[in-house]
Amino acid sequence: MSHYFDQRIGWDEYFMQMAELTAKRSTCLRRQVGAVIVKDRHIIATGYNGAPRGLKHCDEKGGCLRQQLGVPSGQRHELCRALHAEQNAIIQAATLGQSIEDGTIYVTHQPCVICAKMIINAGIKRIVVREAYPDEMATEILDEAGIRVIQLKKATE
Repeated sequence: MSHYFDQRIGWDEYFMQMAELTAKRSTCLRRQVGAVIVKDRHIIATGYNGAPRGLKHCDEKGGCLRQQLGVPSGQRHELCRALHAEQNAIIQAATLGQSIEDGTIYVTHQPCVICAKMIINAGIKRIVVREAYPDEMATEILDEAGIRVIQLKKATE
């Protein structure tokens, strides 16, 4: 006989689903990304990709510049108007005065190299992602830093 608790999702899936919900706030026209930083099974901060606070979003500025220029995914991040989800979550934790050292970040997509460097310096020790991302340098520096990246597939996969 099956018990209700046998069907309960694990902690990684629980926090990943929260990252996926957070991504629904994204204003990015190319890819909606959400991030949740967790420490001791408590949510410290969340973030999604979008324009800096108080600035117009890309749809209000006539579209995505990287898309208009045909920039491939994973390249020329400096042309993007948005902050990434990981950046916003780290900034939120700093603004609130919350330490994220030794925490885990759950991100809907694997971090780019810029976010990977921020994650390393923030002291986050574990990254859980749902989707891969084409940034080999990010993978290399995370490996060198000894930070585990775990890809969590959906239960239906």
